[in-house]
Amino acid sequence: MYITTRRAFIAATTAIAAFAKSDLALAQTSDPQPATNSRTTPPEPPVGPSGPFVQPPLPFGEGDLMPFIGQRTVALHYRRHHASYYNNLNIITKGRKYAEMKLEQIITEGFKDEDKSFFNNAGQAWNHDRYWESLKPGGSKVPGGRLAQLIYDNFGSLGEMKTKMVNASAGVFGSGWTWLVQDGARLSILNTSGGDGPLTSGKTALFGIDVWEHAYYLDYENRRPEHVKAILDNLINWDVVASRLEV
Repeated sequence: MYITTRRAFIAATTAIAAFAKSDLALAQTSDPQPATNSRTTPPEPPVGPSGPFVQPPLPFGEGDLMPFIGQRTVALHYRRHHASYYNNLNIITKGRKYAEMKLEQIITEGFKDEDKSFFNNAGQAWNHDRYWESLKPGGSKVPGGRLAQLIYDNFGSLGEMKTKMVNASAGVFGSGWTWLVQDGARLSILNTSGGDGPLTSGKTALFGIDVWEHAYYLDYENRRPEHVKAILDNLINWDVVASRLEV
């Protein structure tokens, strides 16, 4: 009886030790990546069909927005997601009236079309164009001139505008965008869903922050407001934003 019990004890102890060792190895290999997700091999861009719609190049390097947006996030976002909207447009507009239109025209016309694929892909292509243009590594901390005055007149301060924008972004259900828009002398925060943007409501898009998960999940997981705040505090190209003001 003693021998059997002793053998069982040894076997159980050995099994526990082996399990603990494998569990430790698993833990060591599954640590979360740093928020910068830096210096990983970027994804290959998708090979898309040629056509009238051409994705603009990024106005900065894929790693230039670190540590606020990681290199792999930018690579995936630009080469896969943004590129797919242009590729889709070149496929679905072939032989259609939309093939001769600018993105803005496709958005406004496609918004009325029962087939929303034209609207969605043109909207997302345009939204992303504006998004990348609005970012700058080491962007200026504060706007100036007329833009600064409009922000003060409509929000009381730049800090209050940022707070409202961060809070608004948390309220986007699922995927979408949070925008600073102009409507005459009035600036306001606007949330849109999916590929929609300010064009469909007749407002001027000054800049928008992408709150689809592919824009931030590698860096911030589900902490969307931190992603939005990091962009507002560190990456906005206020000169580009000011150039979009309507007279």
